Amino acid sequence: MHQPDQDIRNRLLIARLPAMPQILIKLIGHLQADDLGMPELAALIAQDAGMTGKILAVANSSAYHRGTRSANLEQSLVSLGTDMIKTLVISESVFQTFNNFPHSGSTDLRAFWKNSLTAAVVARELARRTGYGSLEEAYLAGLLHNVGRLALLATAPREYAFNFTARDDEDLCAVEQRTLQITHTEAGAWLIERWQLDSFLADSVLYHHEASSRLESAHPLIRIVRLAHLMAAHADDEAALLEGAGLCGLARPDLDEILALAERQVMQSAEHLGIDLAGADDIPAPSAQAPAQLDPVAQRLSDEMRNLVLVSEIGQAFARQQGEAGLLESMVRSARMLFDFESALVLLENPTGQALVGAPVGGVARLAEFSIPLARGGVVAHSALARQTAFVRRDDQGLGLAEEQLLRMLGSDSMVCVPLVAGARCLGVLVGGLPAWQFGAVKKREHFLKSFGAQAATALENTLSERGHARRQLAQVAEEYREASRRVVHEVNNPLSIIKNYLSVLDEKLARQEPVSGEMSILNEEIDRVGQLINGLADLKPAATSPDSVQVAKVANEVLRLFRTTGFLPANVDVVLSVQDDARIDGDADMLKQVLVNLVKNAIEALEATGGRIEIISRGLVNRDRTLYVELAVADTGPGLPRDVLANLFSAVKSTKDGAHHGLGLSIVHSLVKKLRGHIACRSGSTGTAFEILLPAATSAGVSAPPALPARVLGSA
Repeated sequence: MHQPDQDIRNRLLIARLPAMPQILIKLIGHLQADDLGMPELAALIAQDAGMTGKILAVANSSAYHRGTRSANLEQSLVSLGTDMIKTLVISESVFQTFNNFPHSGSTDLRAFWKNSLTAAVVARELARRTGYGSLEEAYLAGLLHNVGRLALLATAPREYAFNFTARDDEDLCAVEQRTLQITHTEAGAWLIERWQLDSFLADSVLYHHEASSRLESAHPLIRIVRLAHLMAAHADDEAALLEGAGLCGLARPDLDEILALAERQVMQSAEHLGIDLAGADDIPAPSAQAPAQLDPVAQRLSDEMRNLVLVSEIGQAFARQQGEAGLLESMVRSARMLFDFESALVLLENPTGQALVGAPVGGVARLAEFSIPLARGGVVAHSALARQTAFVRRDDQGLGLAEEQLLRMLGSDSMVCVPLVAGARCLGVLVGGLPAWQFGAVKKREHFLKSFGAQAATALENTLSERGHARRQLAQVAEEYREASRRVVHEVNNPLSIIKNYLSVLDEKLARQEPVSGEMSILNEEIDRVGQLINGLADLKPAATSPDSVQVAKVANEVLRLFRTTGFLPANVDVVLSVQDDARIDGDADMLKQVLVNLVKNAIEALEATGGRIEIISRGLVNRDRTLYVELAVADTGPGLPRDVLANLFSAVKSTKDGAHHGLGLSIVHSLVKKLRGHIACRSGSTGTAFEILLPAATSAGVSAPPALPARVLGSA
């Protein structure tokens, strides 16, 4: 099954496919200008040491050189002749380009090269017989007509390896379209269009599988390459050859003559280029076939597991960022890599919570002046208010001015708006630009987009607590603080008055040298009272929303099922789950799941080399500081943590990935546990490592704490 995040078109865009050699570009320019003579050829070849060596080698071969003296470049050009030199330059340039494609060095290209050389030689002869003006252009078009197959092999080796050697027919194009959403003709034309040639070369590659009936009025080069393809790959298809011959105004016997002539010229060209074609005809060319489709349920579970692991890694990367600018840059950079956005930007809620304001990322200062009022509607504003992902196309009806501005800033045909939601709060919106053809693929990854947005929002909440919704909450707290301050001022007047009076009494008694211990005791009490009243201001906290009741066993089973169902759990690692069904906590199920995913993933990494056992255990209720908690542990039988790693376990430090249970990146777990109003500790020794977590036991209406296990009592130390 084709995966949206493996879209071949996007991989073609970012693949390091080779560019056309400069010598070939200049040669084509001379040919199109019709000013190419021997002096121009000599000057062109002299600029390229590799091409000069190739010309000298061919000129000194037994086919051209009869004497014993080695010819210099000028003599070589004269002995070879203009036509042969042009053919050599074109062939050698394309040969070197093909060899620079990824995976070409590890693939048997004999059949591919024979087919390409045959099509090139045939196309040149067809051009000569039909009176087409540029024989070299026809030769190059034939040589490149299947370059798209190399491009697909380079960018999708796993999916395309079998079909690279398949029979080159319409069935192959159908399989390519079904499995990769692009054919080798489209890929080849796209590659040639990058070279920006003023020619129908790309069109001839694009349409070489087109039905002959549709090409009757097409450009001559397109018809020539279509027939050359049929003669090179389908010489046994009499009906197709007759149709192709009709396209070029040739008779059937003409094709036999051309093929007979081409066979000898192909072997000669291969010899000049140093290409071994021995056994090329014996390489089997099976019918194209699509890879077997994966089970949809297994594929969905695998995708979810992969996304969970990616989200975990993203959260750790965000936790390591220092400062607002670094975090925002990391968010944009990660989004572009994970979702193949052409560009991305971030809009954050302003301090009043009434508008989204651009964050200047990547040196784009004008973003700071861009604002979208939340009260006036629009797709982006609705995405933030409704906490929902939004997908926008440039041609959508009723787009607001803000959306049109964003599309221009992004330089894209479409965009996706990902709300940055932390708990019940939306801190802003991440906006990514994408081409229209990628719109559907990204839309299918909406769940992953939401998970990414949640991780980014968590990091933003930690780093930018004064922004967005947090700023509105701070204003509310400030108002409560002002009201409490007025009460405190009123209450403090009483002890201050008492203190003032007793100071006068104290002064008089000291003057008379009388005992003052009683007065000093009262003064101390009143001063303590003032301190308590003032300290009460520091205890002011905003009202918290009621958390949900979460069944721990259900979440743990979901995590364990994901690891067991996919390939993330090695065969030498056993995972045992022992969690009471009635163990419930007050909190967020997604946060708990992410905590367990992180810890189990780290435990697996600790046991990969030696194997072992992982336990997810619920140990009942714990009373800590007169609060009931559910105790949950994730333990492994690994080699344990070094002392220095254990000391800095929950710090946001750079991971080296050395050793088992490296303990790096756990700052995100620590942050999530704190958000759940819990506590986390780690025990580690030579027999293994255990992460012990205390989470608030469920207290919501209608939910009772588990009665089966007695509560243990822990001190606060």
